[in-house]
Amino acid sequence: MDIVRSTVLLVEDDPIEIDQARRACELWDSTLQLVVVEDSTEALEWLSKATEEHNPLPKLILLDLKLPRLIGLAVLRRLRMNSYTWDLPIIVYSKVHEPSDVVLSYQVGANSFVNKPEDIDQFSDMLRELSDYWLIPRQRKLSFNANSSVGVT
Repeated sequence: MDIVRSTVLLVEDDPIEIDQARRACELWDSTLQLVVVEDSTEALEWLSKATEEHNPLPKLILLDLKLPRLIGLAVLRRLRMNSYTWDLPIIVYSKVHEPSDVVLSYQVGANSFVNKPEDIDQFSDMLRELSDYWLIPRQRKLSFNANSSVGVT
């Protein structure tokens, strides 16, 4: 099976975390294209521009919970209300979080909430797990056989 290059949008403001994510992505998987935006406003602008220009949206959004300007949950809420992004897998992540952060993230529409990786190896492991769960299954095409007993309604 050919796996197409998948864009992952990373919304992260910490330069050390960004560098770590880039290096982990390069080391782990060349089929992932990491696009980095450094704050919530930039993330919303990037996604808006992509939809306006009919460019492909990312296959996955990795959203830091604690962002400057507009917190991650506000970005998540806006993305879930937009008809172009309402079904994109959005993973909220954070180093420090309260149980209420996790609950609120899911209530607002996060697909997952994960701990922020502490090093490149952990980031690479997280990318592998997220890719296995969110990206690869979405790339498989449903092959419909008219003779099968499985139907689409």
